[in-house]
Amino acid sequence: MEKVKAKKHLGQHFLKDESIAKAIADTLSLKGYEEVLEIGPGMGVLTKYLLDKPVNTRVIEIDTESVVYLGANYPQLKDKIISEDFLKYNINQVYENKQFAIIGNFPYNISSQIVFRTLEFRDQIPEFSGMFQKEVAERICEKKGSKTYGILSVLAQAFYDTEYLFTVSENVFIPPPKVKSGVMKMTRKEDYSLPCGEKLFFTVVKTAFQQRRKTLRNSLKTLNLSDKLREDTIFDKRPEQLSVDEFIVLTQKIEADGVQS
Repeated sequence: MEKVKAKKHLGQHFLKDESIAKAIADTLSLKGYEEVLEIGPGMGVLTKYLLDKPVNTRVIEIDTESVVYLGANYPQLKDKIISEDFLKYNINQVYENKQFAIIGNFPYNISSQIVFRTLEFRDQIPEFSGMFQKEVAERICEKKGSKTYGILSVLAQAFYDTEYLFTVSENVFIPPPKVKSGVMKMTRKEDYSLPCGEKLFFTVVKTAFQQRRKTLRNSLKTLNLSDKLREDTIFDKRPEQLSVDEFIVLTQKIEADGVQS
């Protein structure tokens, strides 16, 4: 069967370097789960290495041409190809509250959304690794004080330990993207519950970074905080100056002020 043509509207860039595909597959520890879901397998360059591992691998692919190709070339995937959009699909139709890892060479146009979706299912996803646009992978792993530290950094690191693993040249893809790529990994924390309201935590982080150049006193005005709370010195800071733990403390202070979400 002919190879699949990369589709621009799906953000497809097919990896052609086998050693990189194997290196990405090897980022998984295979501890604490027996199921792996690969997002956007394309023609299966990463899939073949996952199928060699002692786990049950499924793939989710929105491109019908890729689905046909995978079905024809990887008989081991029989009944294990989910022809759906990961961002809209209810994964419990397959996993029924089981633990599973996520991996992939992610389409760059939706890679951040894939992370946010993973956070929604964090109770079931102990491990997540894959390839992003380099700047996005770095942002997820960034620490406070950087201009690239933002919503994605804080929310991912609240529940997962993040690690930037290696950089990938644009020349190992068909077609080559205009940017370098980066492989990163998220490992769920042993205790990933928050000592504050999760919904309010998300609201505080997102609201703070929407006006990241302002101090928290100004960016969080919409939460209707009391004058007394707004005198707290933490509100003199800008959001990029707060670590994940400090955002939790900030949320606790806002909760104590009577704000619910």
